Amino acid sequence: MATNPVPRFPDGFLWGVSTSAHQIEGAAHLRERSVWDDFTDLPGRVKDGSTAAVACDHYHRHREDVALLADLGVDAYRFSVSWPRVNSPGGLGFYDRLVDDLCAAGVRPVPTLFHWDLPAGLDWLERDTASRFAEYVSVVAARLGDRVGKWITLNEPAEHTLLGHALGTHAPGRELLFDALPVAHHQLLAHGLAVRALRAAGATDVGIANSHGPTWPASEDPADREAAELYDVLLNRMFSDPLLTGRYPEGIGELMPGDVAADLEAVAEPLDFYGVNYYAPARVGAPLESGSAAGGVALPAGLPFSLRPVEGRPLTDFGWPVVPEGLTELLTGLRERYGDRLPPVVVTENGCSYEGLDDRDRIAYLDGHVRALHRAAEAGVDVRGYFVWSLLDNFEWAEGYARRFGLVHVDFTTLARTPKASYGWFRDLVARQHGAAVG
Repeated sequence: MATNPVPRFPDGFLWGVSTSAHQIEGAAHLRERSVWDDFTDLPGRVKDGSTAAVACDHYHRHREDVALLADLGVDAYRFSVSWPRVNSPGGLGFYDRLVDDLCAAGVRPVPTLFHWDLPAGLDWLERDTASRFAEYVSVVAARLGDRVGKWITLNEPAEHTLLGHALGTHAPGRELLFDALPVAHHQLLAHGLAVRALRAAGATDVGIANSHGPTWPASEDPADREAAELYDVLLNRMFSDPLLTGRYPEGIGELMPGDVAADLEAVAEPLDFYGVNYYAPARVGAPLESGSAAGGVALPAGLPFSLRPVEGRPLTDFGWPVVPEGLTELLTGLRERYGDRLPPVVVTENGCSYEGLDDRDRIAYLDGHVRALHRAAEAGVDVRGYFVWSLLDNFEWAEGYARRFGLVHVDFTTLARTPKASYGWFRDLVARQHGAAVG
């Protein structure tokens, strides 16, 4: 692990941590049901059989968590607003209180308006869901916009499409494979309509949190390279090209529903920043008869590509390869592809799952990735912020409570919070970046 200080980022660089509503809030009885409630009620869908009914009980303990944020010294806190909670009596009042307490603590609130917890009864296969989302966004912006400056519309539409609708391993549990493409389009349309709604409410700092990672062919064999290119289109460019160029990659637009040309005018509404969630690259090859799995994702046989392990790299407890230089490669690649169309970049998620309070592997992981981000900045990428995933150990979707991404340990029996060694490391990093003496 490196011991020399991380190079300084420019003044005004945003240091933060991230969470999401369904993963930490609990208090499920005080909100409408979401597709994730329906999913976790089905036997076998979550590996440990758990639900997010209580999770970290952040709904009742948010002031304790705001105190942790204040002690951490971060500039900003990225959380998500639960659409099902906003639909419930008094639901917006919780976010009112949270935003007030964050502002009082000197921590900038950065809400994400959709982080996978779609209200039960709505469906991303239906075009109308995009309009319903924009209506909900207008309600939230009208209530919180006087104190919130920075907004994120959607979190990881690629993963929500792939895992929730193509492979069925996340809510709502559909296994549509390529018939899930309308889900991608309707989410992107929802983003564009939400940007317009936020602008109408006076917002001037709006972005999205897209997941991206370099795609590496398994070999130089033409079949592997062709498979990797297709995978890259579907998991990366299908979600960045429309936003930044107003066009889908070749061959994709004609597969989408509705008046795609008109929809793309909304999808490509100008952004003030481009959020990137980065965890690892993907190594992709030609199809395998038996299907494939790598990095926690399993692909069935019959697809035109397969996932292969990224070899020669340490793995997190989740089995994800640790490749900090992949972040540099990703960001410089985005800059090369989109040029001046790429807005300033904020890393809206980056983190890892490790056990233990003395989590030195997490410290090494974060240290390596912050340095990789600095190298991207030195190479000319306009980077404006870095958010660690996550503040708290939480409900990790289909993995239940078996994976721990937090800087703060949560005992899911007592709900006690205990800062880990990585919490202290990140607090010191932020203090040094702010010019404060440490130690």
